[in-house]
Amino acid sequence: MKKVTIGIIAHVDSGKTTLSEGLLYLGGTIRTMGRVDKGSSFLDSNSMERDRGITIYSKQARLAYKDTEFILIDTPGHADFSAEMERTMQVLDYAILLIAASDGIRGQTETLLRILAEYQVPTFIFINKMDQAGADAQAVLDALHSSFGSEIVDFSKEDGEEFFDQTAMCSEEAMEEFMETGRVSEETICNMIADRQLIPCFFGSALKMTGVEEFLNALDRLTLSVDYPEEFAARVFKISRDESGERLTLLKVTGGELKSRTALPDGGSQNKINQIRIYNGTRYTLTESAPAGEICAVTGLRESWAGQGFGAESEESAPLLMPILNYRVILPEGEAPVKALPKFRTLEEENPELSVRWDEDRQEIYVCVMGEVQLEILSQLLIDRFGLAVSFDTGEVMYRETIAKPVIGIGHFEPLRHYAEVHLLLEPLPEGSGLEFATTASTDYLAKNWQRLILTHLAEKRHKGVLTGSPITDMRITLTAGRAHLKHTEGGDFRQAVYRAVRQGLMMAENVLLEPYYRFILEVPYDNVGRALNDMGQMNASFGAPELDSQRNMSVIRGRGPVSCLMDYPRELAAYTRGQGHITLISDGYSRCHNEEEVVLARNYDPRADLANSPDSVFCSHGSGVIIPYDEVYDHAHIAVDGSLKVPDDKEYMPERAGAAREINLGTEEIDRIIAGISRKSNSTPHRAKKWKKKQSPIRAESTEKAKTPALQVFTPESADYIIVDGYNVIFAWEDLSDLARDNIDGARDALLDIVTEFKSQVNAEVTVVFDAYRVKGHVTEEGVYQNINVVYTGQTETADQFIERRTNELGKKSKVAVVTSDGLEQVIARGQGCMLVSSREFRSIVENMKQRLREDYRLGTD
Repeated sequence: MKKVTIGIIAHVDSGKTTLSEGLLYLGGTIRTMGRVDKGSSFLDSNSMERDRGITIYSKQARLAYKDTEFILIDTPGHADFSAEMERTMQVLDYAILLIAASDGIRGQTETLLRILAEYQVPTFIFINKMDQAGADAQAVLDALHSSFGSEIVDFSKEDGEEFFDQTAMCSEEAMEEFMETGRVSEETICNMIADRQLIPCFFGSALKMTGVEEFLNALDRLTLSVDYPEEFAARVFKISRDESGERLTLLKVTGGELKSRTALPDGGSQNKINQIRIYNGTRYTLTESAPAGEICAVTGLRESWAGQGFGAESEESAPLLMPILNYRVILPEGEAPVKALPKFRTLEEENPELSVRWDEDRQEIYVCVMGEVQLEILSQLLIDRFGLAVSFDTGEVMYRETIAKPVIGIGHFEPLRHYAEVHLLLEPLPEGSGLEFATTASTDYLAKNWQRLILTHLAEKRHKGVLTGSPITDMRITLTAGRAHLKHTEGGDFRQAVYRAVRQGLMMAENVLLEPYYRFILEVPYDNVGRALNDMGQMNASFGAPELDSQRNMSVIRGRGPVSCLMDYPRELAAYTRGQGHITLISDGYSRCHNEEEVVLARNYDPRADLANSPDSVFCSHGSGVIIPYDEVYDHAHIAVDGSLKVPDDKEYMPERAGAAREINLGTEEIDRIIAGISRKSNSTPHRAKKWKKKQSPIRAESTEKAKTPALQVFTPESADYIIVDGYNVIFAWEDLSDLARDNIDGARDALLDIVTEFKSQVNAEVTVVFDAYRVKGHVTEEGVYQNINVVYTGQTETADQFIERRTNELGKKSKVAVVTSDGLEQVIARGQGCMLVSSREFRSIVENMKQRLREDYRLGTD
């Protein structure tokens, strides 16, 4: 028996769940057909789905019919939940596109066909509600041909010369067969459907069960089993939780076999499977293994995410549909934002189309959604799951920023005993390209390991633009040159240089504000055409001449316009057309903002006041740090445009143009603030509890009081219960290991681990070495044991800094903890937890002294 995964997709109110009930009934999965309007359908099991009569979450059911076992996935139809539908596209063998005959071809139908084509999913079309008055099969078929081409063929009369003639027109092979035999074989038709050369179209009524059995017969005959590879592969398409709160990872096995109580190929201890569940509606059975082609839910994966691939499916897929509306969360009185944030993160994990953003400065939570219905569902979910009642502000569109012309950005970070310089080329890309990162830097001046680190730092942050503080997009950022110091460069130094280089380039560039656009299909009665055209003109939309639909006495206007103008138009349209008008709004990417100046003025964003995203650079003069304004950095950079050095290694750098009124000397505390990214705001900044006084400088505002930190403990090898070592920081701080790492990073890691195991043999503390694998695709946190020490490789979603912060927070309350690092950010974190601090070079001295003492003890013992 062949196994086929097939999904049902449609715009809202097309009868999708009703058709699912009919197919499940015919397949023997259910004994009686449920009704959406009565809340008794098999798949709409969620209380919110039953109350609203819509599908919110994709769910799966199983039915066996003749020679085929179907895994049926019912997906949401409402546009606000279209991202949920899109995720299932990655695991479908075939799709059923449902169209209501009475509604005709809506804009959402066009979007669905576009997504199906993008994911290359073979498709069947079922025209539903043919029992309703005014339903015209030929009119719908003509509209489909007009919009999508002749590959859509009427299969309600799957015989006769006309049918074969239309089918043969879809491929050369079919045409040759038709010319020779006067027919097209079923085998050829099956292959054409699988190759998306042919889209069969059927007609019926799911509610009356008219044409449904014929349709299921066709699905059995015309679908092919998929030939999966022997190599293991799997694709995650959903994260959810069961009734007991157990985390479920829903995936499709696309190669080999998945077995329970085993670790997935691209994971470690965090990716070990406990259970494999085969779901049918809300019920499931447990199995020890799942073969290729199976859809299952697994437990035990703590760091999986929708779109993630394992094995041969290791490449992550990016969604086509993204949220475009941004709302600030208004929490109930007494609810701390930092305590509420994890609850939002949990829902974000389960619903990737929900984007949650945390504003550290304002201590506020923002959510980005597809539409207002999704916002209503989010509010109810927070109440049902966490007992948290929230509200939202009026919301706004999510802007983006890009540049009009190429520009070089330079970042230099050189406070005392730190050094890094980075040159980046920022180039504009076509709309919708996103961000791309590359390097053309010569390894003669900057080693490969530093270049990889710089690219990691570019990708790890959501870089802000300088017009409104919105995220940047549609740019290629290329590392053209960089410089490290043999003794003084730490990993965190390049992070600072990279961030400042991006920001400096943006400050020197010609910036462009982008806003999201809708593609729209507006249907209005003839009498309202003038009003509609006038409205579209006032809303800065571009559109074509109205199309006349004589059957419905409607005019159809197609166009494109800004989301900010069109987002509230459906209510206005319903009012002046008395409910007869309809507009379909389809997300259509970003384009230049129609009122850029107005938006920039309203946002009132000052990029110089955003001290967490500084464009200025830090140079060293007479042993202390000096801040050079962004517009003077080009003159003081140590690297020329061709990548060669302008300043010799043995020459102390002294800025020539940094006058007394423009320079600020940085002490140790200020260096820590810069490395940790602590913002210092002026008194005028709202949402800031502490007051800051301004120094006599146009560049920075300084604090008049010192931050309160726990008393610093002095480290000795015997004084700590736990010692945490930042592996890569130590490697690049020790000359011999740093030299080795340039040629063989694995060898440097092993050498450090051997040194630390020898150190551990002489101390009682538990020792852990942490290596940063942040942004390594598919990697999850992996903890293991190397001889007598613990070794941790952080996951894709966690930096070494974050791991150390989490671990010191867990251990520091009851135990004495020491952290070995020279990274200023980690030092601030450790100091804030009351931990003992050991720099990488101090640790080297301690290790060497212990070795020397051991040798002396051995010598005395032998004497």
